[in-house]
Amino acid sequence: MNITEIMRHLPHRYPFLLVDRVEELVPGERIVAIKNVTMNEPHFPGHFPQHPIMPGVLIIEAMAQAAGLLAFQSSGDAVDQDTVVYFAGIDGARFKRPVVPGDRLVLECSILANKRGIWKFAAKATVDGQLATEAELMCTLKKLD
Repeated sequence: MNITEIMRHLPHRYPFLLVDRVEELVPGERIVAIKNVTMNEPHFPGHFPQHPIMPGVLIIEAMAQAAGLLAFQSSGDAVDQDTVVYFAGIDGARFKRPVVPGDRLVLECSILANKRGIWKFAAKATVDGQLATEAELMCTLKKLD
């Protein structure tokens, strides 16, 4: 899935669209997506000027966006441009290594459950095969009014 297809499903735009490419997507099972981390992102001048590190909340957001794409592709309901995915929760978030400009962040999410419209995912982000962040994430799909 390229960036144009991603933008059809996610409402996010620069500077908050944090998924650049989907390399693998198995509806109902898992997704592997990519976030290329570059120095020209707006958070790096302030986080931190002499030692730029991607904020942990943005790594979690990138994983949540990948999970949202998986939920859209796995949903049995009609998903259209009036459907959005809302972040519903985070459990057990752990940060294992810093993510810096030049890193290729690999986002992997697997579906743990889908009950009453709440999706639960096991998510992790790695760089060069090293675990950077892991968490269980929850989201829900809703039609806009």
